[in-house]
Amino acid sequence: MSATQVVAQSVAYLSPLQLFEQADLIVKSIMVVLVLASLASWGVIIDKLLRFSRLRRNAIAWTAALSGQRSLTRLAQELRQNTGDPFARIYHAIVDEWHTSHRQHLQVDAAGRDSLKERINRVGQISSNVEVEQLQKGLSILATVGSVAPFVGLFGTVWGIMNAFQGIAASNSTSLAVVAPGIAEALFATALGLVAAIPAVVAYNRASGDLNSYAGRLSTLVGLVEVQLSRQLEAGEALVENIDTAPSKAERAARNVTPLAAQGA
Repeated sequence: MSATQVVAQSVAYLSPLQLFEQADLIVKSIMVVLVLASLASWGVIIDKLLRFSRLRRNAIAWTAALSGQRSLTRLAQELRQNTGDPFARIYHAIVDEWHTSHRQHLQVDAAGRDSLKERINRVGQISSNVEVEQLQKGLSILATVGSVAPFVGLFGTVWGIMNAFQGIAASNSTSLAVVAPGIAEALFATALGLVAAIPAVVAYNRASGDLNSYAGRLSTLVGLVEVQLSRQLEAGEALVENIDTAPSKAERAARNVTPLAAQGA
């Protein structure tokens, strides 16, 4: 077996780790950057998949809680168990505005009630925008990796091919065995770029769709709460339970128990 055949056979069995070890410093740096970008994007992907799945389930539960009588009471009781949910924070902001207006007696006439409805609507919109903005964090990483990683891999490809041609010039040989290591390193850099970019692009599109869907659910929930509050305002009912102030079952039971001393009196 000739030396060329031996080199060609050894190149044919190079593992990814061996391709990395044989690459020069520039190509190695590119490979490390692409691997780190892929790991970062996968961290965002897993986080977004789990978070949007949980938020979607919660939103369905909140929508069900807002149906039927005393829906705000039921909703406040359920939100107490999920105070970290975006809609819980939105509801908290809306009810805070409701209680503040009632403490200041701003709802005593028709104009005041109309003004309160408008303020509640604006508070709901502002809080929803803030929560959606928070949920957008991380999507920029997916967009950046999906758009930049292929070009970074391409740069590694070009650099590897340049090294391959330099090897040809140094050895005065056009044998494939001389060119193959450099080309293999170059193609491996391209593959890493695609491995990082493709999942990032797919996940970005999925997460963007989930975010838009959840934003629509938030808008629906806020609208349902506003309808319930408007109805309660016109009925003259001042009490709306907050997720922080709503009494627990034990507290409500304790309030209904008459002390023995009072019974004897």
